[in-house]
Amino acid sequence: MRNFKLISLFCFTLLFARCTNAQNSKAMTEHSNNPYYSRTDTTPLHVSDAEWKKVLSPEVYKIAREKGTEYAFTGKYYKADTKGMYYCAACGNALFKSDAKFASSCGWPSFYESIRPTSVRYVSDNSHGMRRTEVLCGRCEAHLGHIFDDGPPPTGQRFCMNSAVLDFEPDQK
Repeated sequence: MRNFKLISLFCFTLLFARCTNAQNSKAMTEHSNNPYYSRTDTTPLHVSDAEWKKVLSPEVYKIAREKGTEYAFTGKYYKADTKGMYYCAACGNALFKSDAKFASSCGWPSFYESIRPTSVRYVSDNSHGMRRTEVLCGRCEAHLGHIFDDGPPPTGQRFCMNSAVLDFEPDQK
């Protein structure tokens, strides 16, 4: 019986490692044509929109570079509750921890704080007859969404982000 438990544990560990490696390989494959994608480099990027258009998918390009927005309640991370880290889909910059994600009724993934102060930057946005604050990636200046002052404690902020410009990596536990 003891040998059976050890063999079962070994098989589970092997299967988990293969799944984890497959997820990491998938993330690298998705960005293999993007020389600007790095989850460790935080150096600000200065890349032309023409170059971004060559390396980003049409959906990511439309939102990140043309300040588009995905339809409410349709994004892949809107209701996600898996523990892990969210990155910029354009450059790989670390943006948010899942611990800062909360359920809101806005229709987009919402966070109450970024992972570090330099992960994002803010720009005044007076488009569409509204006064808002746009949130940009702190590394590549991709449009991520907007921030509002109606979030939960401890910050009272709601980062209302587009799923299409986020990559997610689950915790390895």
